[in-house]
Amino acid sequence: MKKFLIGALAAAMLASPVAITPASAAPQRHDRYQANRHGQQAPRYHQWSRGQRFDRRYAQNYREIPNWQQYRGRRLYAPPRGYHWVRSGNDAVLVAVAGGLIGAVLSGAFN
Repeated sequence: MKKFLIGALAAAMLASPVAITPASAAPQRHDRYQANRHGQQAPRYHQWSRGQRFDRRYAQNYREIPNWQQYRGRRLYAPPRGYHWVRSGNDAVLVAVAGGLIGAVLSGAFN
């Protein structure tokens, strides 16, 4: 009786979908990089929104904006105390200096 149960259990395990699934169908890892058309790893850029933490590694074309008055025509305004403006791609992002919390995002400010 034991041999029959062990054999049935082994057959059920071999017939299960987990045992049949090839390794290529395994879930993909979601890195901060994606392969471009040449197979090289290119960084995946982030869409920013208010309340998120800003991480400059995910920013496209990251630059700090030291003189916001130059960009007043692009809707930038004086940052509150403890904040500064940074550029991520075509967006202007108001980031807290201490914690990195995003206070505002001006999409397309640098188009």
